[in-house]
Amino acid sequence: MGVIATDNNKVTLIYSAENSIGKQTLGYVSSATEDILTINSSKTKITGTQWAEIADKLKMNIRDLVDQNHPNFVKEYGDKEVKISNEDCIKVLQNKPETLAYAILINGNDFALIKTPSDVLKYLDTKTNNNNQ
Repeated sequence: MGVIATDNNKVTLIYSAENSIGKQTLGYVSSATEDILTINSSKTKITGTQWAEIADKLKMNIRDLVDQNHPNFVKEYGDKEVKISNEDCIKVLQNKPETLAYAILINGNDFALIKTPSDVLKYLDTKTNNNNQ
């Protein structure tokens, strides 16, 4: 059993309101007809264990969740490719949440990486989708 509560009747969006993909994805989510729990990682601390579980469920490395091109990351670590540990990546995500590269949608036990804001529509029941059926 994971530390992130999942429920087949619950949809959760994890995003950072400090970057454009997070803000825009939140806009798309507001058109959903279902209730969605939104977690702004800039305001709600996500634990290291939770970040590790998210990466595991997405079948990716934690460092791939960090936008290494973000100005705040570059200011801290430089603009060359940086090899940082998973633990350091967790610290970056916790202390500089704006560096979260993507939004993450959790629908029941399914975790999806939202690389572009419109990607979220594939996973949600939206007012627009209902009108087109």
